[in-house]
Amino acid sequence: MNIDVNTVRIAVTVCGLLLFVLLVLHSYSRRRRPEHEAAALLPFLDDNQETSRE
Repeated sequence: MNIDVNTVRIAVTVCGLLLFVLLVLHSYSRRRRPEHEAAALLPFLDDNQETSRE
């Protein structure tokens, strides 16, 4: 079995693109919205509030 190096390069590129698209879809899904909104407010929290939750 003789596999050309360009075939391997194409397969790796397609797999990388597929993983990237899946990561973007996962990150911007509606289920993740509450987590993103909570993370967006973190810089505005007072230090005392942040330590009282720990």
